[in-house]
Amino acid sequence: MKISFENPDKVNGLLTLTVEEADYKENVEKTLKSYRKKANIPGFRPGQVPMSLVKRQFGASVKMDEINKFVGEQIYKYVQDNKIQMLGEPLPSEKQERQDLENESTFTFVFDIAVAPEFKVSLTGRDKVDYYTITVDDKLIDQQVEMFTSRMGSYEKAESYEDNDILKGDLRELDENGNTKEEGITVEAASVMPSYIKVEEQKNLFNGAKVGDIITFNPKKAYPENDAEIASLLKIDREAAKEANADFSFQVTEISRFKKHAVDQELFDQTFGEGEVKDEKAFREKIAEGLKEQLQADQDFKFIQDVRAHCEKKVGKLEFPDALLKRIMLNSNQDKGEKFVEDNYENSIKELKWHLIKEQLVAAQNIKIDDADIKETAMEAARAQFAQYGMTNIPEEYLENYANEILKQKNSADALVDRSIDRKLSAVLKTVVKLNQKEVSVEDFNKMMSE
Repeated sequence: MKISFENPDKVNGLLTLTVEEADYKENVEKTLKSYRKKANIPGFRPGQVPMSLVKRQFGASVKMDEINKFVGEQIYKYVQDNKIQMLGEPLPSEKQERQDLENESTFTFVFDIAVAPEFKVSLTGRDKVDYYTITVDDKLIDQQVEMFTSRMGSYEKAESYEDNDILKGDLRELDENGNTKEEGITVEAASVMPSYIKVEEQKNLFNGAKVGDIITFNPKKAYPENDAEIASLLKIDREAAKEANADFSFQVTEISRFKKHAVDQELFDQTFGEGEVKDEKAFREKIAEGLKEQLQADQDFKFIQDVRAHCEKKVGKLEFPDALLKRIMLNSNQDKGEKFVEDNYENSIKELKWHLIKEQLVAAQNIKIDDADIKETAMEAARAQFAQYGMTNIPEEYLENYANEILKQKNSADALVDRSIDRKLSAVLKTVVKLNQKEVSVEDFNKMMSE
């Protein structure tokens, strides 16, 4: 076997591999012997099929399989041994000549290899990077208190309707004279929330309604161009809802009003665990503490984004083997075609540039990721998921079970590894670079993240 590599412009590599019979013959014979033991050919007992027959039937395909396997192994061994930073998969070169794999014994294969551009990037205390700390102010704490009191709120009976109340009653379709239509649509215990009605004229019909009142309204006028809402209210299908133009009477049987939970000991216990918080001041302090913890991940994510921008500026423009990378991209997305490649290539290169930069930063800081890191990242994701719903008092065992479910999802594996790297990289780089500390409100921070 002979192998050579040319890389005149540093990014477009040409690898030539000459395979001789001695490189694959032994494996071919071993595989054919295995085939002979298992071959089930009429007229011969298992294991007694003549080798000449086995070779005639399977020899060519086994030979090609073993050659392809050998070539693949040698390419990746050469790339690894020679520390070639290959991008994507090697592709058969246009310089490849036709070969008769069935009848010849020596073969030459030529592959195009995309090579990462050479550059160096490092960070020291001389590098200044912004670090944004989100201010946990009274407004933000008030929003959390509002969420907790709403989450633990309940509905209570009311005598007359006010905004956001839910009315329950009996719906009856009316005829053109305003009388209950025989065999018309009837819905008992129907629920109506007038505040969701878009048309003011129809919404106002419910103002001041009391239990026992009968209100005449038109669902079609109340929910124009929303057949789904009409179908749900009248318990009919969407096709029938399109034709439901009649007025309906609605006799109010019950009015329910949502009441937020009081800021009291029961709320404290339900939110943070029994006895953890004794008064409202401690409750707000505990909320602030939790918010700082939750916002830390967002702050660190923004920091990594700013590190990225800083490093990309330091590195400047990099030259990539564009034509070859587009071929590789097309080969991996054959079902999407050339337009997909052209539309997405520029963004792919931006991400590739950051990937190469991050590889150097990770190596420089000797960052390594293991299963425990990935598990902790999954736990962090679980905590954040529950925190979005105001659920802060989740037992560790429950969090761990939820994290294990996340780990089982194949499509989340790469994201968890990447997030684990970012977490460690962020922690280390905050001690390496000079931080330009800035305090911002959560509104301004979110605005920056959306730009």
